[in-house]
Amino acid sequence: MARAPRVAFFGSPAFALPVLEAIRERFEVVLVVAQPDKPVGRGLRLTPPPVAARAAELGLPLAQPRKLRGNAAFEATLRDSGADVAVTCAYGKILPGTLLAVPRFGFLNTHTSLLPRYRGAAPIQWALIEGETVTGTTIMQTDEGMDTGPVLLQAPLPIDPAWTSVELSGALSAQAAGLIVQALEGLEDLSPAPQDHAQATHAPLLVKEDGFVRWTDPAAAVVNRYRGVAAWPQTTAFLAGTRLKLGGLTVAQGQGQPGEVMGVDGDGLVVAAGQGAVRIQTVQPEARKAQPAALWAQTAGAVPGTRFDLWEPSTS
Repeated sequence: MARAPRVAFFGSPAFALPVLEAIRERFEVVLVVAQPDKPVGRGLRLTPPPVAARAAELGLPLAQPRKLRGNAAFEATLRDSGADVAVTCAYGKILPGTLLAVPRFGFLNTHTSLLPRYRGAAPIQWALIEGETVTGTTIMQTDEGMDTGPVLLQAPLPIDPAWTSVELSGALSAQAAGLIVQALEGLEDLSPAPQDHAQATHAPLLVKEDGFVRWTDPAAAVVNRYRGVAAWPQTTAFLAGTRLKLGGLTVAQGQGQPGEVMGVDGDGLVVAAGQGAVRIQTVQPEARKAQPAALWAQTAGAVPGTRFDLWEPSTS
């Protein structure tokens, strides 16, 4: 292809913005596609997703279809845009086969894991929850499966032990921006490599219960879960049925009954896990602001020997 490819960009959240910016600096973006505006906040004000807002600021052609399957009008919009290739980054909708066939070079997806590991909606979060020390970005050719298409490019990214999903998302967003530019620059020379489906693992969308502390888990697993759910739904524990948000979890020394408060000092609250213990820096009771864990313990009467409620996921 003598000229640079024209790109249609599909994305919605703030995570996708660095990818959009990197593409538009090097290539012509002929269409931006984002999720529809949604009610936000107490006033339920209709608000565009960050990618849609940025496209409007830049004066880029924007579409926000409510559905894709069977949407002939949107299919025509994509075809009429003249896009040679489409790029998806955290767009949030399944793409039907009829749409995938419209651009000459199909759709490239930026997936934030080293596929075939962590296919699905929450690869960043589950990599942390599972205690991975390395993750990365995959540029793949999108097919009709869930992250099952052939791999075009991959790059690893070591995970800093102090990172939560917030910091890891930022690092992967920057990595994805660089890698997609590399893919688009060499679009005609990329060699698709089929995934080994037998090695696939899955990263489903998080639910609120994924943030509930499993005190019977080893301390490292409790902390890894905290890191993975830091953006949402955050870490939740219960004391005598009262819901509490916990912050600043790190592994600590000690051993006791799971959920047992072992000590309180200026550095926080030490609570026993299934193996080892966890230090908690902040506690946020419902409808109140977060406060230092030692202050909360004093007002709540959480003295050594107090036990948090044990919660285990249902097996049914």
